[in-house]
Amino acid sequence: MGVRLVKGNDAAVIGALHAGCDAYFGYPITPASEVAHTAAKLFPRLGRVFVQAECETASINMVYGAAAAGKLAMTGSSGPGVSLMQEGMSFLAASELPCVLVDVVRAGPGLGNIGPEQSDYNQIVKGGGHGNYHNLVLAPASVQEMCDFTVWGFDLAFRYRNPVVVLADAVIGQMVEPLTLPERVVPAPDVQRWAVRGTAATRNNVVTSIFLDFEVLEDLNRRLVEKYRRARSEAVAESWQTADAEVVFVAYGVASRIARSAVEELRRAGLRAGLFRPKTLYPLPEDELAALARRPGMRLVVAELSDGQFRDDVLMATRFACPVSLLSRMGGNLFSIEDAMAAARTAAGGPA
Repeated sequence: MGVRLVKGNDAAVIGALHAGCDAYFGYPITPASEVAHTAAKLFPRLGRVFVQAECETASINMVYGAAAAGKLAMTGSSGPGVSLMQEGMSFLAASELPCVLVDVVRAGPGLGNIGPEQSDYNQIVKGGGHGNYHNLVLAPASVQEMCDFTVWGFDLAFRYRNPVVVLADAVIGQMVEPLTLPERVVPAPDVQRWAVRGTAATRNNVVTSIFLDFEVLEDLNRRLVEKYRRARSEAVAESWQTADAEVVFVAYGVASRIARSAVEELRRAGLRAGLFRPKTLYPLPEDELAALARRPGMRLVVAELSDGQFRDDVLMATRFACPVSLLSRMGGNLFSIEDAMAAARTAAGGPA
């Protein structure tokens, strides 16, 4: 255990190693490149597997193979690369295989640029690939959480036998902050029951995502639906200064950090503001959001770096119980503390 200055992307790799990750397969892409670079240095040094694949499509299929053998497998990328991985993510979910993907979001669509956005939200939270499936999605807002949420991600992946995405953004991935290293390595999960390892104990296990019988495939889909229903118990959020708030920002990632600073300034200026920060985007902490929205006189401001993708889910979760406005920047731009303060004042019915 110790404290050191670490970049967010590097912290995700440190978290993976403490979680016992066996193998990293990936292809570098800005602003996520350090995830692959650091894995290339540390994994072989610690006796783990690192392979730079020829492309993102190969990466995710290597993850599929390692996960089928019961290994703790990981990859990382950014928007264009994650788009190429979507078919493989659907295959992993259908085969009920655990893995962790770190998505450090850059601006899009297309190749866009390397600035921060949160516009991968729909692709990641809604599944992205074909079929009825979901990723479990964690949203870190600090370097410490890049590490801790990656450890958490492996735990969730193996408990639910499902892909987990650590959904960061270019600011969180590139920033440098103090990191307290995890105290211990997480024990390896028991995978004998389902993994395919070429051993007598796993001889009868089968991993597949093709089900030619319509009824059998429907049964799989219903089993997945039930699994995602159970996963709702994993929803986690941070509420800050919300107890007496009349205006509450709803934000995650770097947007939540800016919103938190705005809350401090607004409180000093006499406006009772607060912040609701989901740590899990799937499952979203819907019950807590709905309870917040039902409070008399409540106003919500969704602050995000996309075109309202996250806001749409907030509206659904709150069932339109209170006014919900949107503060948005795109193209790799960040909104300022002043922008957030103005949005909160407008929402509260006062001058910006």
